[in-house]
Amino acid sequence: MIGQRKTLGTLVSLFRDPVTAEKRRLLADRWSALPDSLRRPTQGLGQKATGCGATIGVQPKCDFSCTGCYLGAEANTIPPLPLAQVLEQLDTLRAHLGPKSNVQITDGEVTLRPIEELLRILTYARSIGIVPMVMTHGDNLRKNPGLLERLMVDGSLTEISIHIDITQRGRLGYRLPASEVELMPLRDEFAAMIRSARKKTGLRLRAAQTLTVTQENLPQISDVVTWSIHNRDAFSLISFQPMAHVGRTREGLQGVTSAELWREVSRATERFGLPFTGPDAIQFGHPQCTRFVPLLVVDRNDAQPELIQFVRNSEEDIAIMGQYMESGIAGAAFRDDWPMEMLARGAGMVKARPRWIVGKGLPWMLRKIRDGGKTSITSFVLETIRGKARLGSFTLTSHHFMSPAELETELGKERLDACIFKVPVNGEMIPMCAVNAAGSRERFYGQLASAAH
Repeated sequence: MIGQRKTLGTLVSLFRDPVTAEKRRLLADRWSALPDSLRRPTQGLGQKATGCGATIGVQPKCDFSCTGCYLGAEANTIPPLPLAQVLEQLDTLRAHLGPKSNVQITDGEVTLRPIEELLRILTYARSIGIVPMVMTHGDNLRKNPGLLERLMVDGSLTEISIHIDITQRGRLGYRLPASEVELMPLRDEFAAMIRSARKKTGLRLRAAQTLTVTQENLPQISDVVTWSIHNRDAFSLISFQPMAHVGRTREGLQGVTSAELWREVSRATERFGLPFTGPDAIQFGHPQCTRFVPLLVVDRNDAQPELIQFVRNSEEDIAIMGQYMESGIAGAAFRDDWPMEMLARGAGMVKARPRWIVGKGLPWMLRKIRDGGKTSITSFVLETIRGKARLGSFTLTSHHFMSPAELETELGKERLDACIFKVPVNGEMIPMCAVNAAGSRERFYGQLASAAH
């Protein structure tokens, strides 16, 4: 497996600089490019993250006909990008995003690409320092038992995102779902598949859900969140994508506002004892684009999980997060670290900022656990030792893509300038909303079609 064995020199380097010089340089570039209005204490872009990216052209064709699809009608006729050019895209993404690049392997349905080529894409990504996430509707994993395990073993896949919602058309056994509740058995099936793949391979796999949100399924969003919290061992993140009128999205579909979406999310969190204070405490790029809410979860045997909002819109939380972002260690990323790497990186963070971590960061975190867990830290530690309590995590996000009309507004232009999610189109990093709604994808597909003739 790529990256499992690290040299002593690698561990020493992580201890000396848990962020790395390359990432610091890229963070500084992102920060300097942000307008003053977005350089806030809890702004993650340029302080913690360099952004994320996605491929294009890997496999434009899809065997679904979803009612809310961002690809145009021509996508199913477009040949896939040659493998060598896909690898060039990955090189461009790596240069733009830096080490541990967050890259979605996506386009139409990428699991339709020949398996050997998909494996090559994944292993190449890992070899250059990218953490690839396969984006899929998941049905080919259902139809081909063992495919997920092969992606993990032969492709070193550690992250996957499965899209499930009622806008999908073509799903085996779920032809015309009318409600997200009807899809709960399907979610159970995927959760069982993920657990089984981990057990069979002995490997790690982080899984996320994505779903398109419209006025039709908005009333069931709280049910989906409730299911997700109970099954967070399988899916540790859920990403909501309010529908935008782009591609072949049907005219009759109506989108939702951010306020409507998060009101439904809060209905679910309240069932677990969390009066939700909103998703705006942490920002990544423009606040109208991405909402990000990390939660801590306290589990006690045979009891309802208890949710703790990691960062609230409170004076103390904003101050602590601001200090963390400015500390010089916020850019350290444990994602995909193996145990020795994690230990070396964590020790390096303590070495770099011992007073802040011990004097402010750790006490703040312990207060969060104490207050959310409704017990003293001593009692919680004893419960944990006895196996009666566990501390876990779950993340709620939303990504708000724009329609062509929105792109033309002043706000739309501001959002494009602060975009954190970009795609390499002919070597240039283009905001995803420009790819979706400004014709970049159609022009690129036209090049692929011309090259094939």
